[in-house]
Amino acid sequence: MRIRDEFPYGVIHDDVRIPLRDGTRLYARIWRPVTEEPVPALLEYLPYRLTDSTAERDAQRHPWYAGQGYASVRVDLRGSGNSDGTMTDEYSEQEIADGVAVVEWLAGQPWCNGRVGMFGISWGGFNALQVAARAPEPLKAIVTVCSTDDRYDNDVHYVGGAVLGVDMHAWAATMLAYTARPPDPRYAGASWREQWLARLAGTEPFIHTWLSHPLRDAYWRHGSVAEDYGSIKAAVLAVGGWHDPYRDTVLRLVERLDELGTPVRGLIGPWSHQYPDREYPPGPAIGFLQETLRWWDRWLRDEETGVLEEPLLRSWICESVPPATTYTEQPGRWVGDESWPSEQIVPAEIAFAQAQQSAEPWLLPVSSPQHTGLDAGRFFPIGNRADLPPDQREEDGRSVCFDTAPLLGRVEILGRGLIRLRLRCEASNAHVIARLCDVAENGSSTLVTRGVLNLASREGREKAVPWIPGETRDVEFELNAAGYAFPAGHRIRVALSSAYWPWIWPDDEGAGFEVEAADSALILPVRDPIPDVARKKVVFAEPEQAEPLEVELVDGRRSRPERTVLRDVAAGTWMLDVDPAYGAASRRYPDGLQYTEIARDRYWITQDDPLSARARSDWSIRLQREELPWDARVVTRSETSCTASAFIVENIVRCYDADELVFERTWIEEIPRGPQPHETKPHETQSHES
Repeated sequence: MRIRDEFPYGVIHDDVRIPLRDGTRLYARIWRPVTEEPVPALLEYLPYRLTDSTAERDAQRHPWYAGQGYASVRVDLRGSGNSDGTMTDEYSEQEIADGVAVVEWLAGQPWCNGRVGMFGISWGGFNALQVAARAPEPLKAIVTVCSTDDRYDNDVHYVGGAVLGVDMHAWAATMLAYTARPPDPRYAGASWREQWLARLAGTEPFIHTWLSHPLRDAYWRHGSVAEDYGSIKAAVLAVGGWHDPYRDTVLRLVERLDELGTPVRGLIGPWSHQYPDREYPPGPAIGFLQETLRWWDRWLRDEETGVLEEPLLRSWICESVPPATTYTEQPGRWVGDESWPSEQIVPAEIAFAQAQQSAEPWLLPVSSPQHTGLDAGRFFPIGNRADLPPDQREEDGRSVCFDTAPLLGRVEILGRGLIRLRLRCEASNAHVIARLCDVAENGSSTLVTRGVLNLASREGREKAVPWIPGETRDVEFELNAAGYAFPAGHRIRVALSSAYWPWIWPDDEGAGFEVEAADSALILPVRDPIPDVARKKVVFAEPEQAEPLEVELVDGRRSRPERTVLRDVAAGTWMLDVDPAYGAASRRYPDGLQYTEIARDRYWITQDDPLSARARSDWSIRLQREELPWDARVVTRSETSCTASAFIVENIVRCYDADELVFERTWIEEIPRGPQPHETKPHETQSHES
């Protein structure tokens, strides 16, 4: 990483409050170049508190952009950080409307030339797309990183029509703790406690809404730009990583926007859920700020920077690696494709019957123990030591596997594979999970990608169609995209299971199914590398950032391993114990704030009982300032369990000002497990406020 301290422009910054029409003020930090000329503005718009949680990351990029002649602006969403108001959900109509208003406010400032760009990763990448879909006139370009165009089928709530147990629960628990954090009196002033209590009074656990919409209805269509790609007028640079769950969005955006004539380019590297320049594993990192500067200069300054001469899609083809939970760097190479779908890609069908080692039986039962999936790895890898899936041999042993013969030559894939099955099921519903693995000569099994189908969603995500027990039907579903090279001598494995805990919340029956191997197949997007030889190589500059913020790690250690699996042999019960490890446990910022965050996620299941599934998250957040003095704490507990007909969700929030309990509330909700959206049914609510 090269740290840059000299730029074409000097840099100044100010904290301001951006006024909205309803009187709400959003807290913002603006880095500007020292110049008399108006300049373009760049906006990053998040709920994660610019004065502490994202301060280190913000310092890496916003001053860098300002030094290049842009006003770079970081804004806290309504109801977060030091902004006014209450946050009621992700990507609400209010949030998007506020984002449009901020874009227009920036364009109207005397230091702005009227042109605005928007960028962000994850939440900030989502709302960059969503604001772009409203097409405010000043917004000319966006850079969206690790984001989605489909809030239902490519986010943290549902996948393949199945409830995504791990992050439906854990992310809701995280956001409950995050939204309960107080404004900082250093920035919010003497009214911080009044603002905090008003914020807490409007708090509701997001999971109540998410579980109440099990189909892709109007709730999920809102904010999903896949509903109308044509609404996006700004130029789009879409970025993802092979170890990030949102990578499929990059492929859809480059395909659909390019068809419509909207300027777009796609970039997928070996990365996890991080900006590509931050050097979190797996690498290699790239000069991402320099790459985005080319994008901004083209669309906000009308400079010819060559960005449209780059291939439509640039992607990293990963070389085969032994299974590991982290890689400092993932070996591979950059390739460029001028179109998507690429003319270099040909679908190759591998029949399961060819992979079956014995001729009998052709009708293969798949009935996995409920703890299958404990080696899935983290849904959102962020570069920690235990994020990625370990050797899959244990998972393969709980699945039905179809292996090719040892490959005679190298096989490169790029894109989304397809699983086509003829199956029989004796229940009205079941889950089908397919994993694509690279099996080495020594038998080790590296997970390449996977896919999920809730059989009730086989005809689309907008409706639930129960399976007729005993019926045999053909179904198909896509795997998540991959860029990977299987070497000669290795085998390609498809592993089918009927359970995948805690990624997938078990169906109430936990039913299995039978597969007819003779009529089932894997279709892979095989890419021909030969044309690459004659093409210009894809290259990037080395990573570069502005000077880092000097944050002191008061306690950077973690008291527990990141991921531990515990088994009660006699009871047949398994527990996955996770430390989300979003950063150092306790850190002190240059402005004097000490911020401490401790979290724990646990998932239990009994191997033969799908209704035993249970998840619990515990959070403790403390914010302290010795100079005021100020000491605020947030303590939360979130639990999710189920019966055959309902999810039982319990959430508790306790907030303290020093030793005084100022807020306490308990929610216990029973939410039907049905095919149609339901309103949550209050079971018990208790509160205490002062």
